[in-house]
Amino acid sequence: MKRISTTLMGILVICCLEIIIAEAKYMKYKDPKQPLNARIKDLMGRMTLEEKIGQMVQIERSVASAKVMKKHFIGSVLSGGGSGPAKKASAKRWMKMVNEFQKGSVSTRLGIPMIYGIDAVHGHGNVYKATIFPHNIGLGATRQVDVDPELVKKIGAATALEVRATGIHYVFAPCIAVCRDPRWGRCYESYSEDHRIVQAMTEIIPGLQGEIPANSRKGVPFVGGKTKVAACAKHYVGDGGTTEGINADNTAVSWHGLLSTHMPPYYNSIIKGVATIMVSYSSLNGRKMHANRNLITGFLKNTLHFRGFVISDMMGIDWITSPPHANYSYSIQAGIQAGIDMVMVPFNYTEFIDGLTLMVKKKIIPMGRINDAVRRILRVKFVMGLFENAFADRSLANQLGRQEHRKLAREAVRKSLVLLKNGESADKPLLPLPKKTSKILVAGSHADNLGYQCGGWTMEWQGLGGNNLTIGTTILTAIKRTVDPATEVVYKENPKGRFVKSGKFSYAIVVVGERPYAETNGDSLNLTISHPGPSTIRNVCGAVKCVVIVISGRPVIIQPYLARLDALVAAWLPGTEGQGVADVLFGDYSFTGKLPITWIKTVDQLPMSVGESHYDPLFPLGFGLTTKPTKAN
Repeated sequence: MKRISTTLMGILVICCLEIIIAEAKYMKYKDPKQPLNARIKDLMGRMTLEEKIGQMVQIERSVASAKVMKKHFIGSVLSGGGSGPAKKASAKRWMKMVNEFQKGSVSTRLGIPMIYGIDAVHGHGNVYKATIFPHNIGLGATRQVDVDPELVKKIGAATALEVRATGIHYVFAPCIAVCRDPRWGRCYESYSEDHRIVQAMTEIIPGLQGEIPANSRKGVPFVGGKTKVAACAKHYVGDGGTTEGINADNTAVSWHGLLSTHMPPYYNSIIKGVATIMVSYSSLNGRKMHANRNLITGFLKNTLHFRGFVISDMMGIDWITSPPHANYSYSIQAGIQAGIDMVMVPFNYTEFIDGLTLMVKKKIIPMGRINDAVRRILRVKFVMGLFENAFADRSLANQLGRQEHRKLAREAVRKSLVLLKNGESADKPLLPLPKKTSKILVAGSHADNLGYQCGGWTMEWQGLGGNNLTIGTTILTAIKRTVDPATEVVYKENPKGRFVKSGKFSYAIVVVGERPYAETNGDSLNLTISHPGPSTIRNVCGAVKCVVIVISGRPVIIQPYLARLDALVAAWLPGTEGQGVADVLFGDYSFTGKLPITWIKTVDQLPMSVGESHYDPLFPLGFGLTTKPTKAN
């Protein structure tokens, strides 16, 4: 009996040990069948302070490596404007880079995957051969009776697919600013001066992230699978209302004005499950938004019940002080205490990690604040399925710049064009133009310049000029493809009046506008057409019937030339698919676009928005002439 008892005891001990080992090996957070909150709680319970703070850090790819990711438990990597693995890198090259960083992340003790972010604000603009859609200001014009949110939803889905084609999971888009002054250098990133149009355009979020399930709790982030990305509503809040449109400056507004003008698009974004929200560089009534606890924690998190994570802008906490980085300890404390969860460092990450760690250990920043941040970051990563699918899906590489996406972008260009003038009267329209005629002149600095028509945030932060930046169709090429083969097309960038008069042209198409810019570099006090645009208009339109196409990120001063030209088209920043301009110009499709922003007479009128007592525009918000398509011409 004693022998049997000893044997049984041994078996029991072995069984118990096996159960203990099995339980130790089983990590609840790695089980996708477990409820979301149970996974978060389990993982949080296993994390050290060092691992938690690492999750709160986003670094630039130029300082990232598998070794850095593993050593510091880095939660996220980004590509700044124009930052990539190589010039004109292929989709597979991008995937290889992202996967390399991910290997470092998943080889850590807990294997928490990193999330890679990029500015895909009008398509996957950092990447060679990607489809570049019209910038937001143009999409805000894509409406006939009302806005066309279904179009932007499709654009969101196409953008998500192309971003995933490079192994990236997260986009810093959409910008849901309400541009109240076109002098602002980011006005083209806004859909409209009217918050209702911006609200409707938040339909891009379910395009990017997937349609939120019917039974989903409001405010909880949602990302639906391997072909979708986490989105980022930005810049919270009031970035489009700064004094004189100065970028990152102060927005002076009442509480009622804030809630009725700048805040409404955030309500829609949160309801649609947006995963992240980025804080604005700007101040609100003198207080830096990156340090505004009342609006980040109090209103966004507690009142609106946003459950995703809040991210800073690039070096955003540095800019809490003036000059920037003057008192970094204070900046860390103010930014984190305000409610920022992930900090875009992007280079001096060890300084941030050391500073934040010290403040937590000294109880200057409570552990509860760190736990709130990490819980939110993990929630997004779990919802995205990153723990199950951490690495890039190589089968998606061929989705970059695919023909269906270019076709969609071309449709968006057609619908974004706003016809502001068409002939002397409705009885004598110039447009649509005949395809078959003897000889036509195409002129202007923007007629044959892909970089100009794409604008900022295209291959480089500030954008580029010329036709060698990516794949696309210039407006000149589109015109040549569209006219009758017998029609002679003469292109001269800035012809003299004598040349135009002696050329015996049937009509002229003049394409002028602004050169590319982004952010503060785009701030403008005069809103003029770039040189030599004005002289091109004078030389051409004084000598022959002409249509002027304006390529710009906002309304520019056109009144001095208006009487001289026969037709005027606002084409915004159409992107790579210039064929969409020719489609409408020659009558294959109708002009249907409506102004998403007031077109001013002079800058002296600013600020001026619809509904104000002194409203006296050249063309009002919502203006846009229409044409009927011609079956043959």
